[in-house]
Parts: sequence; C-alpha cells; structure tokens
Amino acid sequence: MEFPFDLAPVLGERFCVVDQHLRPAGRRGPAHRGDLEQQLRTVIDELGKASAKAQGLPSPVTSATRMETNRHVLYIMRDTEGRGAPKGAVIGFLKVGYKKLFLLDRAGAHIEAEPLCVLDFYIHESLQRHGYGRELFHHMLQSERVEPWRLAVDRPSGKLLAFLHKHYGLVDAIPQVNNFVIFEGFFSNRPAPPRRPPPKRPEEQIKPYSLSERDFLREEAEPPWPFNLSPGRAGGSPVRGSLRPFLLRRDLDGATEPAPPPRRSSSLGRVGR
Repeated sequence: MEFPFDLAPVLGERFCVVDQHLRPAGRRGPAHRGDLEQQLRTVIDELGKASAKAQGLPSPVTSATRMETNRHVLYIMRDTEGRGAPKGAVIGFLKVGYKKLFLLDRAGAHIEAEPLCVLDFYIHESLQRHGYGRELFHHMLQSERVEPWRLAVDRPSGKLLAFLHKHYGLVDAIPQVNNFVIFEGFFSNRPAPPRRPPPKRPEEQIKPYSLSERDFLREEAEPPWPFNLSPGRAGGSPVRGSLRPFLLRRDLDGATEPAPPPRRSSSLGRVGR
C-alpha cells in the first residue's frame, strides 16, 4: 500500500511499533513533529479501512482514534527495498492487546484470564503468499515473548485460521461463547488462581467473659488423694474417679452423733401412796 509521502521518517525501519501515544519513528525536530504525527494517523486509518474491506466488516476495527483510547500495540511492516514505490510502501500490520476474558476449558468450566489477543491482521492483497505474514507474526511473537497457542484470536477469518494451522499447527479450537477463539494448549501450565483465605471473625463478637466460662466448664472438681485413685490401683498415679465416696465421707464427718433415747422408769421402783 503506497502513500503520497515518504514513509521512512514516519515508520522508520522495517518494523514499526506504535502504541496509544502515536509517536512516529522520525526525529526531525519539533517543527516537523506535527506533520509526522498526522502522516502516521493517515497510515493507520488507511490500513484499518483496507483490513475491514478485506474481511467484509461494516466498519474498521483499527483507526488512530481507537488506538488513542485503548492500550493496544500496532506492528506495521514497511517495504524498505522500495520495489516500484520510490517513497516506500506498507506491506501490512498486526494489532494485539491484552484483554480480560471469561473463557471455557474443555470441561466447560469458566476461567477468568487476561491473554494477549490478536485483534486485527492484514497483509496487502498484492503481497500475500510471499511469507510476509509469517515474518510479521513471528516478529510480534518474539517482541511479546509469547507462544502462539497462548493467544486468543478475535473473530478470526477463514484465511487467518488457515494461516495459524499452516505455520503454527493450531487446529483444535476450544469452543467459546464469545467471539474469541483459543486453541489446545491455552490452559496448559497456567497457574491456578489464588484462593482467598476465609474472612476472620472480628474480636468484638467474643464476649469478655466467654473465655473464663469455657475454662470453668472445662475444669472438673477433683477429690483429694487417695479418693482420686481408681479402684484396685493402690499407689498408682492420681486419676479421676467417682465423687461418691468423697461426698459420703464429707457428710459423715460433718454430722453430729444422735442423742440416746430417754430411759423409761421401771414400775418396780414406784412407791404406792
């Protein structure tokens, strides 16, 4: 894709990486900075329109305005050899970004993840099937330090699915309820989500006297030695026994001796009057 201005100061080397700040690669001083930024916005908008047309989308998903409002990264590949284009040409672009998604594994369990997502991918029609798409995709994988099966692809076209199958062997897709597609191996060696500890009960819910009550209930009255010995173990270590012998002994010691019954007078001792 050709443009009416020189792409070298706008995109720099063969691969140009653009984020939400939309900073051109050229360093020509502040006087030309505004012109380079506007030219970069033009390149991004035209690439987004071409990609939407190739995929049959009603509107572009890539534009300079969208780049400013999202934390996405745009990899632009430029033709540095200048074949038939004295001012250079753009071969294609690849847009990626991290998104928080709720995905399904093979067992149907919901898993929250934030993978790197392929959001838009386009190679100019006249330059397809020349290895440029693989070169651009491989450069992105190396820059982001990610394996291809770790990616989530947003609404991939048939051409993109065939591309991933041919160059990276991604065939077994895991069905999802959203527009993203993930492949076998996406959940392998992925760390499990951390478990939250149970909430701690506030200290004010424990009454001040509850601890003493528990200690009192836990302790039982124990009779003195040798009544705390178990039957048949004379000289053994004190153990808990029945309280009955101790209580009977205590009652007998505290009781007074009963008074003898009054003596009845014999009738022989009486004198008749």
